[in-house]
Amino acid sequence: MFQRVLIANRGEIACRVIHTCRRLGIGSVAVYSEADRDSLHVELADAALCIGPPRAADSYLDIESVVDAARKSGAEAVHPGYGFLSENADFAKACADAGITFIGPHPEAIRLMGSKTEARRLAREHGVPVVPGYDGDDQSDEVLENAARQIGFPVMIKASAGGGGRGIRVVEDEAKFAKSAEQARREAEGAFGDGRLIIERYVREPRHVEVQIAGDKHGNVVHLFERECSIQRRHQKVIEEAPAQHLADATRSTLYAAATEMARAVGYDSAGTVEFVLDAENEDVFFLEMNTRLQVEHPVTEMITGFDLVEMQLRAAAGEPLGIDQDDISASGAAIEVRVNAEDPAKKFLPRTGRIERLEWPALPGVRIEAGVKSGSEITPHYDSLIAKVIGFGPSRDEAIERLIAGLDATVLFGPDNNLGFLREVIDSDAFRSGVTTTQFLPRHFPKGPLPFLEPGLPDAAVAALAIGEDDVRAAADTSPWQHLGPWRLLERAGHTASCDVFLEEGKRRFAVRLLGREGVDFGDGPVAARLRQRDENGFELDVEGRIERVTIARHGDRLLLVRSGRRRSFAVLRREEVWETKGATNGATAGAVAAPFPGQVAEVRVKAGDRVSEGDVVVVIEAMKMLHNLAAGGAGVVSDVRCSPGTPVVAGEVLVAFES
Repeated sequence: MFQRVLIANRGEIACRVIHTCRRLGIGSVAVYSEADRDSLHVELADAALCIGPPRAADSYLDIESVVDAARKSGAEAVHPGYGFLSENADFAKACADAGITFIGPHPEAIRLMGSKTEARRLAREHGVPVVPGYDGDDQSDEVLENAARQIGFPVMIKASAGGGGRGIRVVEDEAKFAKSAEQARREAEGAFGDGRLIIERYVREPRHVEVQIAGDKHGNVVHLFERECSIQRRHQKVIEEAPAQHLADATRSTLYAAATEMARAVGYDSAGTVEFVLDAENEDVFFLEMNTRLQVEHPVTEMITGFDLVEMQLRAAAGEPLGIDQDDISASGAAIEVRVNAEDPAKKFLPRTGRIERLEWPALPGVRIEAGVKSGSEITPHYDSLIAKVIGFGPSRDEAIERLIAGLDATVLFGPDNNLGFLREVIDSDAFRSGVTTTQFLPRHFPKGPLPFLEPGLPDAAVAALAIGEDDVRAAADTSPWQHLGPWRLLERAGHTASCDVFLEEGKRRFAVRLLGREGVDFGDGPVAARLRQRDENGFELDVEGRIERVTIARHGDRLLLVRSGRRRSFAVLRREEVWETKGATNGATAGAVAAPFPGQVAEVRVKAGDRVSEGDVVVVIEAMKMLHNLAAGGAGVVSDVRCSPGTPVVAGEVLVAFES
């Protein structure tokens, strides 16, 4: 086994690999960009080296810098994690040329499976079913369009070298094909340096199911069962679970046989994943792609099988045999993983950046946390918006759901907007509990993100006011000398605390709540007997006129987090004098202009000075957190000034295009 391993990645996956290395007594070396100098993975590793500036292309994607860091650190092997260089055959070869072991499959397997075209061809050769389509070398517009016509609309256009949802378009009719193909090719060239496309029949009700496989350098290959990854947004996975629900035994057998056949076809010698599309109507199985790396969602497989997949990778790379046969692997229970991202579900899931002021993960049975951040960490625009993964595990799927809900409710996070509340809403829905999922799950059941809700009898703002407490009320809500008089009160009973007002703010809304001593509150509709009974550090029992309800409450500075029935709301506590102040926050937007809603880099400018635009016309495309975002005109007008160009970085609020009405 290795003595020292360098992890060529960042965030939660780097932390994940470090934990296994520590358990096995292997020294760990982290690499970091200048933006990640104070990151958690740097703190956890035994040693760390800076490999470049924040831009990924100049640091985590710089093969020479990473290999040089491995040499300097004395590492015998490099673990690539996922993303970045994890599926780069040139990187695997560069490691081998430097006498450093690459913890992953051999370079030829990476190269073959890195091309969707080559992977499809290999699958056909070995009798693995693929989606009917075109993957030929002739990439002319005419040939692609003819292929689509022969396949029959709707079709899916996919980047041959793609991944992560990039370079994908669904085309419903022939009239839109040419423009969609052009967009997909341009996106593929920008993301992967390869504009080749594949045209496939579009499965209208697809399920995304994948099989975890593992191999060694002695020809052994096994599978570790399947994962359901159908709940996605913009082709990005949001919730994953193992095992998949509502699958026939024959379908499972087909999946396992196809996955192990693909692994043997390329002499696979590490942990990897074979992904499939299933037609939900008839359970037809089609090979999708093979990921020659660890998957983000690997923890759910670990929870139901008991195997550490990172350890399996390390041992396989060191030349050790798997030491197990297929009959030695069994699964029990159920595990569900959600991805916690810095994004605003109420605003079309726009990614958010900023400092995590306070972060506390729960220590609960059946709840696993995979995080790469801590209190004080910065979510920057340079990388993806993943904060952590929360996994619930139990002897049954229902128990896994309940434990995951408990874990999400007990999480305290003050910082950028995030999707914790939305994830909780999804997994607690009847639709999710049914176990019937396809890739249309979120568009069908949550088309606009979080569903509207009706507050219970006592509004959330009133509960938040109760949580502030009498001492804080005196200090923060009212500095009047009348608050400090003795027990005699005009219009109040002797011996009772006088009423006082609490002022709260949530976004652009403000609330005034009157506390009536320690056990009453008035939200404007008259007195209500209500109080909080503390049970532990963050959890309370809310007693409203004898009705008991469990709530989670946390305070950080002048902000208060309330988690109630799964809803997460954050209130700012205002002093009385602040109530009358007017806040003019505009989010960087300017009348007659399109501004960057968050930091990023301009990917495309679609207008020039003098162009006429209509409301909704896309004028600029920016890239942030590994995703493309269209910025549209808010009304009709004429472009008066274009203040950006492709490739230039932008900050939040920066005006990119100005208009005249």
